[in-house]
Amino acid sequence: MRLLALDLGERRVGVAVSDPTGTLARPLRAIERGSREEDFEEIASLVEEYDVERVIVGRPLSLDGTEGPQARWAADYSEALDDAIPVPVEMWDERYTTSMADEILLQNRSKKARRKARKSGERDAIAAALILQQYLEQARGVRDSGPSDGGTL
Repeated sequence: MRLLALDLGERRVGVAVSDPTGTLARPLRAIERGSREEDFEEIASLVEEYDVERVIVGRPLSLDGTEGPQARWAADYSEALDDAIPVPVEMWDERYTTSMADEILLQNRSKKARRKARKSGERDAIAAALILQQYLEQARGVRDSGPSDGGTL
């Protein structure tokens, strides 16, 4: 069961994909945001290319678990995406994933390389991979891998 995860941003959408067994997530790339129609066409193309069965979208809840304007925007985007692609879309709590992605970059890169990773969208793809890995681990019942305030649309 291969899954695709999205980390929605204002300028880019980070994308990650699982391995065919649904065990491991890996960063794929970042999509430069355009219109929703353009975004959805690109996402649909990735769904087909990787034979994806479900798309997981990061749900940016506040630290206290409440839904702010960004989370409402993400929910609206996800609902529209669910109507536009042939596989189900599910939201998953993404709290801390961007800061975790920054930490990964900090541990493994020079300052110049970290800046380049942020500009290129690599950080967004890493954040998407973290969202997806948490989802996969929760689905398999592996340790408490983070908040599970997500939900199917």
